Amino acid sequence: MTARPPSLSPLLTRMRNREPGLAASLLGGAVAAGLGFGSFAVLVMVLWVSSPYPDSGPGGALHVAGALWLLAHGVELVRTDTLSGAPMPVGVTPLLLLVLPVWLVYRAARVAVDAPADADGPPPVPARTVWTGVVLGYLGVGGAVALYCAGAELRPDWFWVTVCLPLVAAGSAAAGVWSAYGCPREPVLSALAVLPVSLRRLLFGVDERARLGTAVRATGAATAVFFGGGALLVGVSLVWHGGAARASFVQLTEGWTGRFAVLLLGVALIPNAAFWAASYALGPGFLVGVGHLVQPFASHPAPLLPPFPLLAAVPDAGAGTLANWAAGLVPVAAGVTAGWFVARGAVRRPEPGTPAPAHWSAGRTAGVVLVTAMLCAAALALLAGLADGPLGVAALARFGPVWWQTGGAAGVWTALFGMPVALIVRAWRLWRRRTRDGEIPMQGTGVGTGTGSAGSGKQQDKTSVKAGKAGQEEGAAKVEGRLAGKAKESGKGGTPPRRPASPVPDEEEMYDFLPADDPFPGEWHDDLARASRWAALREAAVPRDLPAPWASPAVASVPPAQTAPPEETAPPEETAPPAESALLPEATPQTEPASPAEPRPDPADPSPSDPGTPDSPDTATGH
Repeated sequence: MTARPPSLSPLLTRMRNREPGLAASLLGGAVAAGLGFGSFAVLVMVLWVSSPYPDSGPGGALHVAGALWLLAHGVELVRTDTLSGAPMPVGVTPLLLLVLPVWLVYRAARVAVDAPADADGPPPVPARTVWTGVVLGYLGVGGAVALYCAGAELRPDWFWVTVCLPLVAAGSAAAGVWSAYGCPREPVLSALAVLPVSLRRLLFGVDERARLGTAVRATGAATAVFFGGGALLVGVSLVWHGGAARASFVQLTEGWTGRFAVLLLGVALIPNAAFWAASYALGPGFLVGVGHLVQPFASHPAPLLPPFPLLAAVPDAGAGTLANWAAGLVPVAAGVTAGWFVARGAVRRPEPGTPAPAHWSAGRTAGVVLVTAMLCAAALALLAGLADGPLGVAALARFGPVWWQTGGAAGVWTALFGMPVALIVRAWRLWRRRTRDGEIPMQGTGVGTGTGSAGSGKQQDKTSVKAGKAGQEEGAAKVEGRLAGKAKESGKGGTPPRRPASPVPDEEEMYDFLPADDPFPGEWHDDLARASRWAALREAAVPRDLPAPWASPAVASVPPAQTAPPEETAPPEETAPPAESALLPEATPQTEPASPAEPRPDPADPSPSDPGTPDSPDTATGH
């Protein structure tokens, strides 16, 4: 016999056993890169076609589109067609252009996960597979575009291509996969494992999820205030320097096509200008050339700036005035906003029908404010680093804010104004909860039911004890009423036996538990044993010198001639009347004996004595 060769080669076997979704992820990443480059190409081609004096053909327009697409990722470009012939770097990335590639990669990763709409659908594609496929597909197209632009007049710097392009693709794809899986917290918390345990415990404590979430939300709100305040300052400065801005806009170009291109570039650089203005409000300011710093206390712009509308809005040279110092309201508003968000996380409002959640102590609230300040410093430093860059050599080598100065100032301002606001708002929210609900949540990290204030708690305890005692007395009266009613229904006219008033148990005794097992054996509840116990109790309750109540004479006397001899009298101990056991309920084992001075026999009750027993002399004679 000959050995049969395998049916599939190792390569086909690996292809068959590959993880599902990898090809779709690769295709999604490539499509995202192609769409981004195509959008820039369409815009540049439209401007090139509409230009009355184009400098190059369609190939040059595509090279410019590719260079702009790479510049949107943060890649620094090199311009070779200068008057001096020396290459000039162009490193200021329009932040508005960065939004398009980030959003395309994010959407590609979300779609590649293919998460089912219902629980019965197929499982989603593994996160690692999606991330790897999208990033590799995007980088493949990005590398091809960089190679295409390598020989153009506006070419990319390969160092920044290998750094910025993978960072943008990897970060955006990771955010898309994380969002497609429902934004789980485990990956974010696992990233904190790189920190030492003592530092992580000092910063976040045991409830690191709640603290980190609150700090991230406060950081986002403060960053939004920084951006909005900076954009407001840019708008005010443009209005203030409206004449110079309009002159520079007209000076750059004459045709409407060129002016439209300048307008688009200005709009794309508005986020950069907003963060420049935010750095100006924070204090460090920004650079408009080497050695030319612009800040609220003093402004030293370069004497010869390129004509551009946004550069025309730079404050004038000289010492700062009150109008310049008013820009400091922007970081104040950002710090107040961060403190407000931290206070909301420290004292959360309870949902309807749920116990009041526990609030943070003042120390923990201050710790979360410090974490927020550090995160805000990191965010502003990153955005300031993206917003600056060179526009040439020599005097134009530094343009924009210094990232580490901007980040440090943002952290200091946030902690300085966020700390008192967070503590004051936290105390105010606690006071409102105390006055509205009468409850203050417990100090701690877990969720508590809350305890009342000292005065209200004591009043509630006293009221509850009094109500419990009144309820016990009312219940005892009802039991005695039932016993009296049963005795009357049985036919007896005498006063029913009264139970001794049991003392009202204490509050602690009300919550005692009854024994689980019956302490009495089964013979205790036998009918014969019960009858014997009742007879013994009656005999012990009646004095020796008085006749027993059941030995009282009958109403109808017996004639003497029919009286039976005394020898035939049956002993009263052996005759237990069946009706006597119904006089008192079985639930009252202890009774008070009837008063011997007031014997009131019931006529309807037959005499317990034997009919043959002789009557007393008084009865026989009729007295």
